[in-house]
Amino acid sequence: MRRSGVSTTINVKGRLVSLDAPQVMGILNVTPDSFFATSRCRSEEEIRQRVCQIRQEGATMVDIGAYSSRPGAEDVAQGEELRRLLPAIDIVREEWPEAIISVDTFRAEVARRAVEAGADIINDISGGEMDPEMFSAVADMHVPYILMHMQGTPRDMQKAPHYDNLMCEVFRSLGERVELLHEMGVADVILDPGFGFGKTMEQNYEMMARLGEFRLLDCPILAGVSRKSMVYRLLDSTPEESLNGTTVLNTIALMNGASILRVHDVKEAVEAVKIYRQCLISE
Repeated sequence: MRRSGVSTTINVKGRLVSLDAPQVMGILNVTPDSFFATSRCRSEEEIRQRVCQIRQEGATMVDIGAYSSRPGAEDVAQGEELRRLLPAIDIVREEWPEAIISVDTFRAEVARRAVEAGADIINDISGGEMDPEMFSAVADMHVPYILMHMQGTPRDMQKAPHYDNLMCEVFRSLGERVELLHEMGVADVILDPGFGFGKTMEQNYEMMARLGEFRLLDCPILAGVSRKSMVYRLLDSTPEESLNGTTVLNTIALMNGASILRVHDVKEAVEAVKIYRQCLISE
């Protein structure tokens, strides 16, 4: 269960942030249609309340999403994404100046505008596939980049996902992009294998069981499984009833090398990290 062999810091605008202890990233949805309805924040007051909750429950990072990437999601115009996103960044900076702000977008121009407004990390569900300018933008801005694997697009990714060899194909895709990003000057790449993005339930669990293999790419790993269908479909429940299953998966992800947990439920994830770290100390 010991952690070794992977970069343990990221450079956030000149500040070295250690990932020796796994970090928790709280989700701030400013969309009207994200799959977990309880997480949606539509007003300034709701955003402020959510930011304060994420902070008080012990996260160090907040991930702002203004474009729902749930399966079957409809497209959102760039202008509308920015209209939702930029005020949210301002509110986070107001309420929590030292927060590390990640922005969930696949658009290079949105990424640029977000960083100008105060964001620190770009979280791209498409791994550069949906906007060919994204890698250049991230390289120009010198910000950490979360590289996620997705087969297809949010609209069609879950219709018929297929792999001849799941782990080989995801590993190869991520590895090629990590190499390209490094060649372009992006020093800090965080890997997200993309649970629920173009994978069947069984494939998601295979990736979870073998998550540690991605550490061979020498990048921190982000696990984003919070209340997803891989939890509630297996347990025959709903997103609203999936907290316990999510916490179990977050714990397994930590044991398999995850450095960041992206979650709706911060308190429970922070507690999972604390218990996991105590086990390491006690070995």
